[in-house]
Amino acid sequence: MTAGLSFLALLGLGAPIAFAMIATAMILIAEGGNTALLQGFGQQLFAGIESYSLLSLPLFILLGELMGAGGIGRRLLALAQALVWPVRAGLAHVNLLANLMLASILGSTVAQLTVMARLAVPEMERAGYPRDVAATVTAAGGLLAPVVPPSMNLIVYAAIAQVPVADIFVASVIPGLALAAAFAVVIAWLGRRHALPRVPSQPAGARLRAVVQALPALVVPAIAVGSIIGGVATPTEAAAIASVAAILVGRLVYRELRLRDLPGALVRTAATAGAVLYLVAAAQVLAWVLTFGNLPAQAAAWVQDMAGTPLMFLVLLNLLLLALGTVLEPIPAIILTAPVLLPIATGVYGIDPLAFGVILCANLALGLLSPPVGAGLFTASMLTGVRAERLSLLLTPFFIAMLAVLAGMSIVAAFQAGT
Repeated sequence: MTAGLSFLALLGLGAPIAFAMIATAMILIAEGGNTALLQGFGQQLFAGIESYSLLSLPLFILLGELMGAGGIGRRLLALAQALVWPVRAGLAHVNLLANLMLASILGSTVAQLTVMARLAVPEMERAGYPRDVAATVTAAGGLLAPVVPPSMNLIVYAAIAQVPVADIFVASVIPGLALAAAFAVVIAWLGRRHALPRVPSQPAGARLRAVVQALPALVVPAIAVGSIIGGVATPTEAAAIASVAAILVGRLVYRELRLRDLPGALVRTAATAGAVLYLVAAAQVLAWVLTFGNLPAQAAAWVQDMAGTPLMFLVLLNLLLLALGTVLEPIPAIILTAPVLLPIATGVYGIDPLAFGVILCANLALGLLSPPVGAGLFTASMLTGVRAERLSLLLTPFFIAMLAVLAGMSIVAAFQAGT
Protein backbone atom coordinates (compact mmCIF):
# COMPACT_ATOMS: atom_id res chain seq x y z
CA MET A 1 0.00 0.00 0.00
CA THR A 2 2.79 2.42 0.94
CA ALA A 3 4.59 1.70 -2.33
CA GLY A 4 1.46 2.32 -4.38
CA LEU A 5 0.74 5.61 -2.61
CA SER A 6 4.37 6.65 -3.03
CA PHE A 7 4.22 5.90 -6.75
CA LEU A 8 1.07 8.01 -7.18
CA ALA A 9 2.52 10.79 -5.03
CA LEU A 10 5.71 10.93 -7.10
CA LEU A 11 3.70 11.09 -10.32
CA GLY A 12 1.54 13.82 -8.83
CA LEU A 13 4.63 15.83 -7.95
CA GLY A 14 5.81 15.61 -11.54
CA ALA A 15 8.68 13.18 -10.97
CA PRO A 16 9.91 11.31 -14.06
CA ILE A 17 8.04 8.03 -14.45
CA ALA A 18 11.28 6.01 -14.53
CA PHE A 19 12.39 7.56 -11.23
CA ALA A 20 8.98 6.85 -9.68
CA MET A 21 9.16 3.20 -10.74
CA ILE A 22 12.69 2.68 -9.37
CA ALA A 23 11.79 4.41 -6.10
CA THR A 24 8.64 2.27 -5.79
CA ALA A 25 10.65 -0.89 -6.38
CA MET A 26 13.06 0.03 -3.56
CA ILE A 27 10.17 0.84 -1.22
CA LEU A 28 8.65 -2.57 -1.99
CA ILE A 29 11.97 -4.25 -1.18
CA ALA A 30 12.15 -2.39 2.14
CA GLU A 31 8.52 -3.24 2.97
CA GLY A 32 8.98 -6.93 2.20
CA GLY A 33 12.27 -7.19 4.03
CA ASN A 34 13.90 -8.79 0.95
CA THR A 35 17.07 -6.73 1.23
CA ALA A 36 18.95 -9.44 -0.65
CA LEU A 37 17.22 -8.16 -3.78
CA LEU A 38 19.28 -4.98 -3.54
CA GLN A 39 22.38 -6.98 -4.43
CA GLY A 40 20.92 -7.83 -7.82
CA PHE A 41 19.16 -4.48 -8.36
CA GLY A 42 21.78 -3.02 -10.70
CA GLN A 43 22.08 -6.26 -12.64
CA GLN A 44 18.32 -6.43 -13.15
CA LEU A 45 18.26 -2.80 -14.25
CA PHE A 46 20.77 -3.61 -16.99
CA ALA A 47 19.04 -6.90 -17.84
CA GLY A 48 15.84 -4.96 -18.52
CA ILE A 49 17.30 -3.62 -21.77
CA GLU A 50 19.57 -6.57 -22.60
CA SER A 51 17.28 -7.72 -25.38
CA TYR A 52 18.03 -8.18 -29.07
CA SER A 53 14.51 -7.03 -29.94
CA LEU A 54 15.19 -3.61 -28.41
CA LEU A 55 18.15 -3.03 -30.73
CA SER A 56 15.74 -2.06 -33.48
CA LEU A 57 14.19 0.70 -31.37
CA PRO A 58 16.87 3.42 -31.79
CA LEU A 59 17.25 2.53 -35.45
CA PHE A 60 13.56 3.07 -36.16
CA ILE A 61 13.73 6.38 -34.27
CA LEU A 62 16.69 7.37 -36.45
CA LEU A 63 14.73 6.34 -39.53
CA GLY A 64 11.95 8.75 -38.61
CA GLU A 65 14.43 11.59 -38.08
CA LEU A 66 16.06 10.96 -41.46
CA MET A 67 12.73 10.84 -43.27
CA GLY A 68 11.64 14.14 -41.80
CA ALA A 69 14.91 15.84 -42.75
CA GLY A 70 15.11 14.28 -46.23
CA GLY A 71 11.72 15.39 -47.57
CA ILE A 72 10.32 11.86 -47.72
CA GLY A 73 7.33 12.69 -45.52
CA ARG A 74 6.34 15.61 -47.76
CA ARG A 75 6.39 13.38 -50.85
CA LEU A 76 4.21 10.81 -49.12
CA LEU A 77 1.67 13.53 -48.26
CA ALA A 78 1.61 14.61 -51.91
CA LEU A 79 1.14 10.99 -52.95
CA ALA A 80 -1.80 10.61 -50.55
CA GLN A 81 -3.41 13.71 -52.05
CA ALA A 82 -2.97 12.31 -55.56
CA LEU A 83 -4.59 9.01 -54.58
CA VAL A 84 -7.73 10.54 -53.01
CA TRP A 85 -10.51 11.50 -55.41
CA PRO A 86 -12.49 14.77 -55.02
CA VAL A 87 -14.88 13.71 -52.27
CA ARG A 88 -16.20 15.76 -49.36
CA ALA A 89 -13.58 16.14 -46.62
CA GLY A 90 -11.07 14.94 -49.17
CA LEU A 91 -8.08 16.60 -47.51
CA ALA A 92 -9.02 14.97 -44.21
CA HIS A 93 -8.92 11.60 -45.97
CA VAL A 94 -5.56 12.62 -47.46
CA ASN A 95 -4.37 13.42 -43.95
CA LEU A 96 -5.47 9.97 -42.73
CA LEU A 97 -3.83 8.16 -45.64
CA ALA A 98 -0.60 10.10 -45.14
CA ASN A 99 -0.71 9.24 -41.43
CA LEU A 100 -1.07 5.57 -42.33
CA MET A 101 1.97 5.80 -44.61
CA LEU A 102 4.04 7.58 -41.97
CA ALA A 103 2.89 5.16 -39.27
CA SER A 104 4.44 2.35 -41.30
CA ILE A 105 7.77 4.16 -41.07
CA LEU A 106 8.01 6.25 -37.91
CA GLY A 107 6.40 3.96 -35.32
CA SER A 108 6.01 6.88 -32.87
CA THR A 109 2.88 8.96 -32.30
CA VAL A 110 4.77 12.05 -31.15
CA ALA A 111 7.15 11.91 -34.14
CA GLN A 112 4.24 11.38 -36.51
CA LEU A 113 2.25 14.27 -35.03
CA THR A 114 5.27 16.53 -35.29
CA VAL A 115 5.62 15.83 -39.02
CA MET A 116 1.91 15.93 -39.87
CA ALA A 117 1.11 19.05 -37.83
CA ARG A 118 3.67 20.96 -39.88
CA LEU A 119 2.66 19.52 -43.24
CA ALA A 120 -1.08 18.85 -43.19
CA VAL A 121 -2.71 21.37 -40.84
CA PRO A 122 -1.62 24.53 -42.73
CA GLU A 123 -2.65 22.92 -46.03
CA MET A 124 -6.10 22.05 -44.66
CA GLU A 125 -6.55 25.56 -43.26
CA ARG A 126 -5.77 27.07 -46.65
CA ALA A 127 -8.42 24.79 -48.17
CA GLY A 128 -11.10 26.13 -45.79
CA TYR A 129 -10.98 23.66 -42.88
CA PRO A 130 -11.48 25.03 -39.36
CA ARG A 131 -8.13 24.82 -37.56
CA ASP A 132 -9.53 22.75 -34.70
CA VAL A 133 -11.00 20.17 -37.11
CA ALA A 134 -7.71 19.95 -39.03
CA ALA A 135 -5.81 19.50 -35.77
CA THR A 136 -8.27 16.83 -34.60
CA VAL A 137 -7.94 14.73 -37.75
CA THR A 138 -4.15 15.02 -37.53
CA ALA A 139 -4.11 14.00 -33.86
CA ALA A 140 -6.45 11.05 -34.51
CA GLY A 141 -4.18 9.82 -37.30
CA GLY A 142 -1.38 9.66 -34.76
CA LEU A 143 -3.21 6.78 -33.07
CA LEU A 144 -2.23 4.57 -35.99
CA ALA A 145 1.47 4.68 -35.06
CA PRO A 146 1.23 2.44 -31.96
CA VAL A 147 -0.74 -0.20 -33.90
CA VAL A 148 0.84 -0.28 -37.36
CA PRO A 149 4.34 -1.82 -37.66
CA PRO A 150 7.07 -0.82 -36.88
CA SER A 151 5.45 0.51 -33.70
CA MET A 152 7.85 1.04 -30.78
CA ASN A 153 5.12 -0.28 -28.47
CA LEU A 154 4.95 -3.55 -30.41
CA ILE A 155 8.74 -3.90 -30.26
CA VAL A 156 8.78 -3.39 -26.50
CA TYR A 157 5.94 -5.88 -26.02
CA ALA A 158 7.74 -8.46 -28.17
CA ALA A 159 10.85 -8.10 -26.01
CA ILE A 160 8.85 -8.64 -22.82
CA ALA A 161 6.64 -11.45 -24.09
CA GLN A 162 9.55 -13.22 -25.82
CA VAL A 163 7.68 -13.41 -29.12
CA PRO A 164 9.27 -12.70 -32.53
CA VAL A 165 9.00 -9.04 -33.52
CA ALA A 166 8.17 -10.05 -37.09
CA ASP A 167 5.19 -12.12 -35.85
CA ILE A 168 3.71 -9.29 -33.79
CA PHE A 169 4.18 -6.96 -36.76
CA VAL A 170 2.24 -9.33 -39.03
CA ALA A 171 -0.49 -9.77 -36.41
CA SER A 172 -0.99 -5.99 -36.19
CA VAL A 173 -1.47 -5.32 -39.90
CA ILE A 174 -5.19 -6.18 -40.14
CA PRO A 175 -6.14 -4.38 -36.87
CA GLY A 176 -4.19 -1.33 -38.08
CA LEU A 177 -6.03 -1.29 -41.41
CA ALA A 178 -9.36 -1.82 -39.62
CA LEU A 179 -8.62 1.17 -37.40
CA ALA A 180 -7.77 3.31 -40.43
CA ALA A 181 -11.05 2.25 -42.09
CA ALA A 182 -13.02 3.12 -38.94
CA PHE A 183 -11.39 6.56 -38.86
CA ALA A 184 -12.28 7.06 -42.54
CA VAL A 185 -15.94 6.49 -41.63
CA VAL A 186 -15.69 9.09 -38.87
CA ILE A 187 -14.09 11.58 -41.28
CA ALA A 188 -16.91 11.03 -43.79
CA TRP A 189 -19.41 11.78 -41.01
CA LEU A 190 -17.47 14.90 -39.98
CA GLY A 191 -17.41 16.01 -43.61
CA ARG A 192 -21.18 16.07 -43.77
CA ARG A 193 -21.67 17.53 -40.31
CA HIS A 194 -19.23 20.43 -40.83
CA ALA A 195 -19.76 20.74 -44.61
CA LEU A 196 -16.04 20.29 -45.15
CA PRO A 197 -14.75 21.15 -48.64
CA ARG A 198 -13.96 18.64 -51.32
CA VAL A 199 -10.35 18.02 -52.26
CA PRO A 200 -9.44 19.97 -55.39
CA SER A 201 -9.49 17.84 -58.50
CA GLN A 202 -6.03 17.24 -59.92
CA PRO A 203 -5.25 16.71 -63.59
CA ALA A 204 -4.07 13.25 -64.48
CA GLY A 205 -0.62 14.63 -65.22
CA ALA A 206 -0.29 16.15 -61.73
CA ARG A 207 -1.36 12.88 -60.11
CA LEU A 208 1.14 10.96 -62.19
CA ARG A 209 3.95 13.37 -61.24
CA ALA A 210 3.11 12.99 -57.55
CA VAL A 211 3.22 9.20 -57.88
CA VAL A 212 6.54 9.27 -59.75
CA GLN A 213 8.12 11.70 -57.25
CA ALA A 214 6.98 9.52 -54.34
CA LEU A 215 8.36 6.27 -55.75
CA PRO A 216 11.82 6.74 -54.17
CA ALA A 217 10.13 7.60 -50.85
CA LEU A 218 8.09 4.39 -51.01
CA VAL A 219 11.32 2.39 -51.17
CA VAL A 220 11.94 3.20 -47.51
CA PRO A 221 8.73 1.71 -46.02
CA ALA A 222 8.96 -1.15 -48.49
CA ILE A 223 12.35 -2.04 -47.03
CA ALA A 224 11.39 -1.34 -43.41
CA VAL A 225 8.22 -3.42 -43.35
CA GLY A 226 8.44 -5.67 -46.39
CA SER A 227 11.77 -7.23 -45.46
CA ILE A 228 10.47 -8.06 -41.98
CA ILE A 229 7.16 -9.53 -43.09
CA GLY A 230 8.89 -11.39 -45.93
CA GLY A 231 11.38 -12.92 -43.53
CA VAL A 232 14.34 -11.48 -45.43
CA ALA A 233 15.72 -9.47 -42.50
CA THR A 234 15.25 -9.13 -38.77
CA PRO A 235 13.62 -5.88 -37.54
CA THR A 236 17.02 -4.59 -36.45
CA GLU A 237 18.57 -5.32 -39.84
CA ALA A 238 15.55 -3.89 -41.66
CA ALA A 239 15.69 -0.66 -39.66
CA ALA A 240 19.40 -0.27 -40.37
CA ILE A 241 19.00 -0.91 -44.10
CA ALA A 242 15.98 1.41 -44.30
CA SER A 243 17.94 4.15 -42.51
CA VAL A 244 20.71 3.87 -45.10
CA ALA A 245 18.06 3.97 -47.83
CA ALA A 246 16.52 7.10 -46.27
CA ILE A 247 19.94 8.80 -46.30
CA LEU A 248 20.50 7.89 -49.95
CA VAL A 249 17.02 8.98 -51.03
CA GLY A 250 17.11 12.22 -49.06
CA ARG A 251 20.69 13.05 -50.10
CA LEU A 252 20.97 11.82 -53.71
CA VAL A 253 17.39 11.77 -55.01
CA TYR A 254 15.55 14.62 -53.29
CA ARG A 255 18.74 16.51 -52.36
CA GLU A 256 17.13 17.87 -49.17
CA LEU A 257 19.17 15.96 -46.60
CA ARG A 258 22.36 17.84 -45.85
CA LEU A 259 25.40 16.33 -44.19
CA ARG A 260 25.18 18.89 -41.41
CA ASP A 261 21.67 17.57 -40.61
CA LEU A 262 23.03 14.16 -39.62
CA PRO A 263 24.66 15.06 -36.26
CA GLY A 264 21.44 16.68 -35.06
CA ALA A 265 19.39 13.65 -36.14
CA LEU A 266 21.79 11.33 -34.31
CA VAL A 267 21.67 13.44 -31.13
CA ARG A 268 17.84 13.54 -31.14
CA THR A 269 17.77 9.78 -31.77
CA ALA A 270 20.12 9.12 -28.85
CA ALA A 271 18.08 11.35 -26.52
CA THR A 272 14.77 9.74 -27.46
CA ALA A 273 16.11 6.18 -27.41
CA GLY A 274 17.87 6.77 -24.10
CA ALA A 275 14.68 8.03 -22.47
CA VAL A 276 12.64 5.09 -23.77
CA LEU A 277 15.22 2.46 -22.82
CA TYR A 278 15.62 3.93 -19.35
CA LEU A 279 11.85 3.60 -18.92
CA VAL A 280 12.07 -0.01 -20.07
CA ALA A 281 14.86 -0.79 -17.59
CA ALA A 282 13.07 0.89 -14.67
CA ALA A 283 9.77 -0.83 -15.39
CA GLN A 284 11.48 -4.22 -15.73
CA VAL A 285 13.04 -3.80 -12.29
CA LEU A 286 9.66 -2.91 -10.80
CA ALA A 287 8.06 -5.93 -12.48
CA TRP A 288 10.88 -8.12 -11.09
CA VAL A 289 10.25 -6.89 -7.54
CA LEU A 290 6.48 -7.30 -7.93
CA THR A 291 7.03 -10.89 -9.02
CA PHE A 292 8.93 -11.60 -5.80
CA GLY A 293 5.98 -10.07 -3.94
CA ASN A 294 3.69 -12.71 -5.49
CA LEU A 295 1.59 -10.06 -7.24
CA PRO A 296 1.12 -12.10 -10.45
CA ALA A 297 -0.38 -15.00 -8.49
CA GLN A 298 -2.67 -12.66 -6.55
CA ALA A 299 -3.74 -10.91 -9.75
CA ALA A 300 -4.41 -14.26 -11.41
CA ALA A 301 -6.61 -15.35 -8.52
CA TRP A 302 -8.54 -12.08 -8.57
CA VAL A 303 -9.07 -12.17 -12.33
CA GLN A 304 -10.20 -15.80 -12.27
CA ASP A 305 -12.77 -14.92 -9.61
CA MET A 306 -14.06 -12.03 -11.71
CA ALA A 307 -13.80 -13.48 -15.23
CA GLY A 308 -15.11 -16.91 -16.05
CA THR A 309 -14.51 -16.77 -19.81
CA PRO A 310 -11.84 -15.38 -22.14
CA LEU A 311 -14.26 -12.73 -23.36
CA MET A 312 -15.00 -11.51 -19.85
CA PHE A 313 -11.26 -11.44 -19.14
CA LEU A 314 -10.66 -9.27 -22.21
CA VAL A 315 -13.51 -6.93 -21.22
CA LEU A 316 -11.92 -6.45 -17.78
CA LEU A 317 -8.51 -6.09 -19.40
CA ASN A 318 -9.71 -3.32 -21.70
CA LEU A 319 -11.34 -1.44 -18.83
CA LEU A 320 -8.15 -1.70 -16.76
CA LEU A 321 -5.97 -0.53 -19.64
CA LEU A 322 -8.24 2.41 -20.42
CA ALA A 323 -7.86 3.57 -16.81
CA LEU A 324 -4.07 3.04 -16.78
CA GLY A 325 -3.64 4.82 -20.10
CA THR A 326 -4.90 8.08 -18.64
CA VAL A 327 -2.02 8.27 -16.14
CA LEU A 328 0.82 6.26 -17.71
CA GLU A 329 2.65 6.48 -21.01
CA PRO A 330 2.09 3.38 -23.20
CA ILE A 331 5.61 1.93 -22.95
CA PRO A 332 5.87 1.88 -19.12
CA ALA A 333 2.25 0.71 -18.95
CA ILE A 334 3.04 -2.17 -21.30
CA ILE A 335 6.07 -3.15 -19.27
CA LEU A 336 4.15 -3.01 -16.00
CA THR A 337 1.07 -4.93 -17.17
CA ALA A 338 2.38 -7.48 -19.69
CA PRO A 339 4.51 -9.57 -17.26
CA VAL A 340 1.55 -9.80 -14.86
CA LEU A 341 -1.37 -10.28 -17.26
CA LEU A 342 0.20 -12.20 -20.16
CA PRO A 343 0.69 -15.46 -18.19
CA ILE A 344 -2.96 -15.24 -17.09
CA ALA A 345 -4.19 -14.58 -20.63
CA THR A 346 -2.24 -17.44 -22.17
CA GLY A 347 -2.13 -19.95 -19.30
CA VAL A 348 -5.62 -19.58 -17.87
CA TYR A 349 -7.73 -18.44 -20.81
CA GLY A 350 -5.73 -19.71 -23.80
CA ILE A 351 -5.53 -16.32 -25.52
CA ASP A 352 -2.91 -16.03 -28.24
CA PRO A 353 0.02 -13.90 -27.01
CA LEU A 354 0.15 -12.02 -30.32
CA ALA A 355 -3.54 -11.11 -30.15
CA PHE A 356 -3.10 -10.11 -26.51
CA GLY A 357 -0.17 -7.88 -27.43
CA VAL A 358 -1.99 -6.09 -30.24
CA ILE A 359 -5.01 -5.43 -27.98
CA LEU A 360 -2.70 -4.20 -25.23
CA CYS A 361 -0.84 -1.77 -27.51
CA ALA A 362 -3.95 -0.53 -29.29
CA ASN A 363 -5.81 0.13 -26.04
CA LEU A 364 -2.95 2.00 -24.40
CA ALA A 365 -2.60 4.15 -27.51
CA LEU A 366 -5.79 5.93 -26.46
CA GLY A 367 -3.91 7.24 -23.45
CA LEU A 368 -1.66 9.23 -25.79
CA LEU A 369 -4.60 11.51 -26.56
CA SER A 370 -6.26 11.38 -23.14
CA PRO A 371 -5.66 13.81 -20.27
CA PRO A 372 -4.04 14.21 -17.79
CA VAL A 373 -0.82 12.70 -19.27
CA GLY A 374 -1.62 12.50 -23.01
CA ALA A 375 1.76 13.25 -24.59
CA GLY A 376 0.23 13.10 -28.06
CA LEU A 377 -2.68 15.34 -27.07
CA PHE A 378 -0.47 18.09 -25.68
CA THR A 379 2.00 17.76 -28.56
CA ALA A 380 -0.83 18.28 -31.06
CA SER A 381 -2.16 21.18 -29.00
CA MET A 382 1.25 22.85 -28.80
CA LEU A 383 2.02 22.42 -32.50
CA THR A 384 -1.40 23.54 -33.80
CA GLY A 385 -2.36 26.16 -31.22
CA VAL A 386 -5.69 24.44 -30.48
CA ARG A 387 -6.54 24.05 -26.80
CA ALA A 388 -6.20 20.51 -25.44
CA GLU A 389 -9.74 20.64 -24.01
CA ARG A 390 -11.16 21.43 -27.46
CA LEU A 391 -9.14 18.65 -29.07
CA SER A 392 -10.33 16.15 -26.45
CA LEU A 393 -13.95 16.99 -27.22
CA LEU A 394 -13.58 16.75 -30.99
CA LEU A 395 -11.64 13.48 -30.70
CA THR A 396 -14.62 11.72 -29.08
CA PRO A 397 -15.96 10.18 -32.35
CA PHE A 398 -12.49 8.81 -33.11
CA PHE A 399 -12.27 7.34 -29.61
CA ILE A 400 -15.63 5.63 -30.12
CA ALA A 401 -14.40 4.21 -33.44
CA MET A 402 -11.25 2.88 -31.79
CA LEU A 403 -13.27 1.30 -28.97
CA ALA A 404 -15.42 -0.42 -31.60
CA VAL A 405 -12.29 -1.84 -33.26
CA LEU A 406 -10.98 -2.95 -29.86
CA ALA A 407 -14.28 -4.70 -29.18
CA GLY A 408 -14.03 -6.53 -32.49
CA MET A 409 -10.43 -7.56 -31.79
CA SER A 410 -11.40 -8.82 -28.34
CA ILE A 411 -14.32 -10.86 -29.67
CA VAL A 412 -12.12 -12.47 -32.33
CA ALA A 413 -9.37 -13.25 -29.77
CA ALA A 414 -11.92 -14.72 -27.34
CA PHE A 415 -13.49 -16.82 -30.11
CA GLN A 416 -10.07 -18.18 -31.09
CA ALA A 417 -9.44 -19.03 -27.43
CA GLY A 418 -12.59 -21.12 -27.34
CA THR A 419 -15.26 -18.85 -25.85
